[in-house]
Amino acid sequence: MSKVVAIGIFDGVHSGHQQIIANAKHDGDVTIMTFDPHPVSVVAPERTPTQLLPIKDRIEFLKQAGAASVEVVNFTKEFSQLSADQFIEDILVGRFAAEHVVIGENFNFGFKAQGTPKYLSEVGPKYGFGVTIVKLQENRGSTISSTRIRSLIIDGQVERANELLTRNFYLTGPVVHGEKRGREIGYPTANIGLTALATIPADGVYAGWLTVEDIKWPAAISIGTNPTFPGVRGRQVEAYALDQVGLDLYDKQAKLEFGFRLRDTLKFDGLAPLLEQMKKDCDKARELTRI
Repeated sequence: MSKVVAIGIFDGVHSGHQQIIANAKHDGDVTIMTFDPHPVSVVAPERTPTQLLPIKDRIEFLKQAGAASVEVVNFTKEFSQLSADQFIEDILVGRFAAEHVVIGENFNFGFKAQGTPKYLSEVGPKYGFGVTIVKLQENRGSTISSTRIRSLIIDGQVERANELLTRNFYLTGPVVHGEKRGREIGYPTANIGLTALATIPADGVYAGWLTVEDIKWPAAISIGTNPTFPGVRGRQVEAYALDQVGLDLYDKQAKLEFGFRLRDTLKFDGLAPLLEQMKKDCDKARELTRI
């Protein structure tokens, strides 16, 4: 079997990434070369993209998709300055001993992305490896990409994003203390602490699932600033585990999956109309998320 190396960032491990891995498996056991942090955060920090998956989860999903092993290359300023030929000689040949390389048709490498798929396929035989260039997948007439999925999530279109991911988009983080207003009105919520790189869906109400310590509950999820109540606050991501009371989740790690968008955030004229709408939201979420 050939030593096959598939290269990419693979943020999200979406259906297009899965296709690259499936192609690579035809040629032998696949080693995935991925990068962390995201190369853009090093070469153009002002354009740093948000994450679809934490690196630990990315590795796990890559293995689930068929990778025999995953090697995370620390993407540094120095690494970004390797020429295309240095990347081939030092990394593909020297570090990975690649016998076959698989990349998507949009993968560029080396200083200022001067190495192209065409160049790699031309010089590969000189270095003793073959090259497979995988055509990018399309969905509904547009290329499937991490950038497109991020945009869908940020627009609140979680169902469309899930279609491209082939799974539910989720956020992870510790349950942090909030204003505890939900508890006072009968809907105790878990506020999720998120990193600056989290891809947060648009403000609104969603149906999904909250998982803590391997226990998974259907949930109604709210994202926004709680405009019905006075005061100024930052955006909050909070989930009410449907029909659960007395849960002590503080400081525990939570996973929040987004299944369906229910509505936009609204400002209500007082508590009564808010509670009436929250009951409708929870009824709809309960209907959509039956496990």
